[in-house]
Amino acid sequence: MAQINPTVGDLKGNARKISEYAKRAASSGCDLVIFPELALTGYPPEDLLLKPRFIEDNLSALTGLACSIKGITAVIGFIDSKDDIYNAAAICHKGKVVDVYHKMYLPNYGVFDERRYFRAGTTALNFTLKGIKIGVGICEDIWYPEGPARVQALSGARLIVNINASPYHTGKALIREEMLVTRALDNGVSIAYNNTVGGQDELVFDGQGLIVDSVGTVLARGKAFEEDLIIADLHFASTSSACIHDPRRRESTIGGTAGGLREIILDDLPSRKKPLRKPPARLEERAEDTDEVLNALILGTRDYVRKNGFSHVVIGLSGGIDSALVAAVASLALGPDNITGVFMPSEYSSKESLEDACGLAKNLGIELLTIPISEAFSTYKKMLKPAFSGRQPDSTEENLQARIRGNLLMALSNKFGWLVLTTGNKSEMSVGYATLYGDMAGGFAVIKDVPKTLVYKVCARFNERKGTQVIPKRVFVKAPTAELRPNQTDQDTLPPYDVLDRILKAYVEDDKSLDEIVAMGFSRPLVKKVTRMVDLSEYKRRQAPPGIKITPRAFGRDRRMPITNGYDHGGR
Repeated sequence: MAQINPTVGDLKGNARKISEYAKRAASSGCDLVIFPELALTGYPPEDLLLKPRFIEDNLSALTGLACSIKGITAVIGFIDSKDDIYNAAAICHKGKVVDVYHKMYLPNYGVFDERRYFRAGTTALNFTLKGIKIGVGICEDIWYPEGPARVQALSGARLIVNINASPYHTGKALIREEMLVTRALDNGVSIAYNNTVGGQDELVFDGQGLIVDSVGTVLARGKAFEEDLIIADLHFASTSSACIHDPRRRESTIGGTAGGLREIILDDLPSRKKPLRKPPARLEERAEDTDEVLNALILGTRDYVRKNGFSHVVIGLSGGIDSALVAAVASLALGPDNITGVFMPSEYSSKESLEDACGLAKNLGIELLTIPISEAFSTYKKMLKPAFSGRQPDSTEENLQARIRGNLLMALSNKFGWLVLTTGNKSEMSVGYATLYGDMAGGFAVIKDVPKTLVYKVCARFNERKGTQVIPKRVFVKAPTAELRPNQTDQDTLPPYDVLDRILKAYVEDDKSLDEIVAMGFSRPLVKKVTRMVDLSEYKRRQAPPGIKITPRAFGRDRRMPITNGYDHGGR
């Protein structure tokens, strides 16, 4: 299984990578190599799929690619075009495409919009290679108990190869593995589940491809958040015995798919003069959740920056925990030489904030610029004084400071071609505790889907990996503050983050009603306040930069609420 990191739209680069991995697999003695879902185009190609030229170029690239694959059979994800377009898998054998499977179950929920673009296939496909019958599936196909794997198994398939672009969120890897073990046991087949890896805009794909045998044993597990070539020898004697003892396989009529089943037999490839020694199957360990989140943030940041042609990033460092995590992630993703931190003190900035920002920059080995904003803030207030006559200072003046800082970061971005990484977390973005065109200004929001309580945990894990207090201890223990007015803390406006995050998970991720959240033990006035803040902040979130999906339900691609919205969620 070639667990590769393609780039959406880079047909030549993706084809080159597929060809290279096919050669590696062949030289390792493999008979079959499978590539991820839409490996040739990258996933998801979104509205590139509406461009006829893109579809044609992908088909031409597949033809050339098939010609380059020698001495091995390959299953490659691409876009097929017949009467419509299909999410497809090509069976490449002896230098040509010998058959094509069309994905039958098209996901249209969460981050997926496949019914917007593709027509569903109607016919399952088995191919026979070296006497072994093998079924082909694509991602969502394997999640359904009565999907194509069932008819493929009943007609004699010993192995189901399933190619995927399954995006990461916390807990997803374990859910996938449990599902695959169940599907293998239910159908009495081995399953090779190959997942793509890499960052694509808001999505991160974690790889962790799996090979499971017919009794539910995990034989191989690929690396997490890294490219990998996962190799295993599969033996089918036990499966053959299982066939004899499974009466389901003697059914005279096999249903389950609208168009039935198509089967092909592939000619054997020429025998190798000398059998090649294959490496033993690897069973990579699964990381715990906090480690997974940190790895996802690193990969998502690296790929967004690199794939979009940037080499350097700039981050506003406040001396707080959020900007510390963004800088820490960037240091692992890009290297410290490619990061500039900017500390922008005002009259409200504390000595401790300066010390913590400087300490962090020194510990990470990144450049730190200090650009005071007091003079610019005074000039703004002077300019606005006639218009604001008779009105007391309020959040307007606080937001002015954030917007000055945003202007400075964008000026550095424009001058030097640096990408601005914003530092707002999911808790803040949920309730609108962020300044539009201020601290929300930038190109990529690294932690926009990371709740504040998880920010602390990931920072602690970062320090553990480094084996030292890279993120200063005081950053963990001091009260969170925007420092936009005297003695300000976040809790002047918000409930404690451990309380806020539980309410937000219930409302944003679990879609619980106001009454259901109150029943969890929270006061009704507090729940009403928080949910109203979430609803009123939708317009802000629409204008935020893209950021990495970490939770099961992220803002934007997952949760899509109307800005103009008169629905009463329960006693406003």
